[in-house]
Amino acid sequence: MEELFTSPSNVSMDVFLSKMVDLGIAVGSKILFALLVLIVGRWIVRRLNKLLNRILIKREVEASLTTFVRSLVSITLNLLLIIVIIGILGIETSSFIALFASAGVAVGMALSGTLQNFAGGVMILLFKPFRVGDFIEAQGQSGTVREIQIFNTILTTADNKVIIIPNGGLSTGLMKNYSKEATRRVDWEFGIAYGDDYTKAKEVLSRLLDAETRVLKDPAYFIALTSLGESSVNIVVRAWVNAPDYWGVYFDMNEKVYKTFAEEKLNIPFPQLDVHLHQ
Repeated sequence: MEELFTSPSNVSMDVFLSKMVDLGIAVGSKILFALLVLIVGRWIVRRLNKLLNRILIKREVEASLTTFVRSLVSITLNLLLIIVIIGILGIETSSFIALFASAGVAVGMALSGTLQNFAGGVMILLFKPFRVGDFIEAQGQSGTVREIQIFNTILTTADNKVIIIPNGGLSTGLMKNYSKEATRRVDWEFGIAYGDDYTKAKEVLSRLLDAETRVLKDPAYFIALTSLGESSVNIVVRAWVNAPDYWGVYFDMNEKVYKTFAEEKLNIPFPQLDVHLHQ
């Protein structure tokens, strides 16, 4: 009697459901295995990055090259992990790689700026116009180099702002590196009033520079009358210091000159206007 109530449509539905269950189990097992590989793979990538970092530090590789190599290796390992996961999911990796290579040409043309940044990063590491820790000025920004990555260089400003500059423009544009040389010249311009003794002012400045231990003796400092302004006689002062002492000497000298000129009765002029009334 049961066979009389079993229609062909019911049999087809049972077969269909059976195949769908088998397909779901097969696909689900692949997805679960792919997720497992992803989790384990990400853990392995992090461990390899840490191991690479320890090796680079142990071999005393400079910080600029260390950050660049770590970024490059991390991206490469993650791309390989993605290809492995695609293979696990049943997608033909050889055809995928061929498709990826052909698409890479079009993507490369579209992302020419990004490739330029990558090439700029390589050029920076090869020719070393600056290193991690240098204070530079480029692209209208200034700061201390914190990292040199594959596509960007990260600066930290004096007020602790983070600036990210693409390597392409950084490698081809104008740049000032204030940390490249061991010494720097500090320039000042001080004014005295008309009628004040220039020779005395020069002697005071010489005395202050001689007392400043951070000012280098070689090259010797330079003092000269540079111009006769509208309301002041301007004196230029130039002294050489070690690069790390630049700002300390600059600010301290300003303070000492201001105090000492007042003690020596040397007037620091300021803009003023004399009005004469005629009856």
